[in-house]
Amino acid sequence: MYIKIHKSYRTIVAIADAEVIGKKFEEGKRQLDVRESFFKGNLINKEQLIKQMIDQRKEDATFYIIGGKSVQAAIEAGIINEKDIDIVQGTPFILILL
Repeated sequence: MYIKIHKSYRTIVAIADAEVIGKKFEEGKRQLDVRESFFKGNLINKEQLIKQMIDQRKEDATFYIIGGKSVQAAIEAGIINEKDIDIVQGTPFILILL
């Protein structure tokens, strides 16, 4: 899984499964464009990802998470609930604004 932290007036944490990087998913009017420039940061394992999510949540970061493994890690980190997950073309994702 990849994590990339963008700093501006607010921290945005972009997280995606390695398999979805560079792909585009479309369903009706909805579209996910998993651009390398936004999502491809550091390749890390699940345990490291969970720790970083917990740390960034404490900082009131915004999260943009795409892919089954990444979304599952967010559930395990306690930052999302399964009911909040959305799916486009079979790909789970979530946008969290804290």
